[in-house]
Amino acid sequence: MAPYESDDSTTAAEVDDHRAGRRKAARYVVPVAVVGVAAATIGLVPALADSGDPDLPKITAEQLIEKIAQSDVQQLSGTVKISTDLGLPDLGGLESSFASGAMASGSDGGSSADPSAKLTELASGTHTLRVALDGDDRQKLSLLENASEYSLIHNGKDIWGYDSKSNEVFHGTAEESKDGRGKEDVPATPKDFAEEALKSVDDTTSVTVDGTAHVAGRDAYRLLIKPKQSGTTVGAITVAVDAKTGMPLKFTLTPSSGGAAVIDAGFTQVSFAKPAASTFDFTPPKGAKVTEEGELEGKAGEHRGPKSEDELRKELGGLKSEDKLGKASDEGPEVIGEGWNSVAVFDNGGEGIPSGAEVGGDMGGFLDSLGDKVTGKFGSGTVFKTRLINALITDDGKVYVGAVDKDALVKAADSGK
Repeated sequence: MAPYESDDSTTAAEVDDHRAGRRKAARYVVPVAVVGVAAATIGLVPALADSGDPDLPKITAEQLIEKIAQSDVQQLSGTVKISTDLGLPDLGGLESSFASGAMASGSDGGSSADPSAKLTELASGTHTLRVALDGDDRQKLSLLENASEYSLIHNGKDIWGYDSKSNEVFHGTAEESKDGRGKEDVPATPKDFAEEALKSVDDTTSVTVDGTAHVAGRDAYRLLIKPKQSGTTVGAITVAVDAKTGMPLKFTLTPSSGGAAVIDAGFTQVSFAKPAASTFDFTPPKGAKVTEEGELEGKAGEHRGPKSEDELRKELGGLKSEDKLGKASDEGPEVIGEGWNSVAVFDNGGEGIPSGAEVGGDMGGFLDSLGDKVTGKFGSGTVFKTRLINALITDDGKVYVGAVDKDALVKAADSGK
């Protein structure tokens, strides 16, 4: 059966050709954690839909995917509401401990305005943001809080983060390589995230046009992506695509277990007019503490960024220098299964995760609330679960990760024996 269940069907290879031939994703350099979340906030966006579905011309799934690929929105501004519900338990005292740790890192050379830490707040709860985009070199995202605001601004080669609550400023640069391209290729437009979801389109996937909708006052088509396989935690992905520009306006991921969406984010208001140039201007307020990106790397490098192999070995049970940290390499980790049931396998060569009783305290309780003890041909281990991504960590140190349920993880681990 073709992966597109519509009046006109196409093959996954043809979709790849459309995507590859028309992709014009903007590229610019900023820390991956900064732009990744910023672009995600713009791209993974469901908004409150207006009542009454619009009457739009008929379109096939293949044509709608092509419309997304052809979209080249360069200017926009608007308001975004994003909700994320991974189903994590209440952290209680642990959350306070993390907050205290974050405050401590600020006094130890860190900054509350550092976007790599600040924007991780979007990983849970409900947030309102203002966003603005003017080409590759100017973007702004503001996270609105009760009595304060956090803003992330990219203007040319400057990256500014400003936390009004603490009156702290982060400053970095978006350096370009000699060929004019950024050192990191990271998502930079809303449609990039819809395209990421469409990478899963193959014979294990059903893709259809599921009617129309009003999103942020605009007419949109609804693209419905559903796994055909059982065992995955993904129930369905719905992308509302602007009928005029082809830009995704709304992204909703619902789990196979039912209930509220895991990700529900979207424009509540959007304009495709060019934002005023002053939108992207920033001067540190008087009296603000300004931290340069280089200072963070020098003074508190041990608290931030990717850790070295030696540091990871120490945390994973004192591995020797000649030991390998899993099967991940330039070719990526080993993968078991296909489609939505794919499970990535890592081997840290160390021991499994300790029990909550062994750890003790709030962290121990948190571990126990997440994990389920399991056994199989592989031996025994613990499954740590959310509503979307689950991981099995065996007692001999192997890690199996995927958007699959507990039984699928155990099956994958058994197949590796």
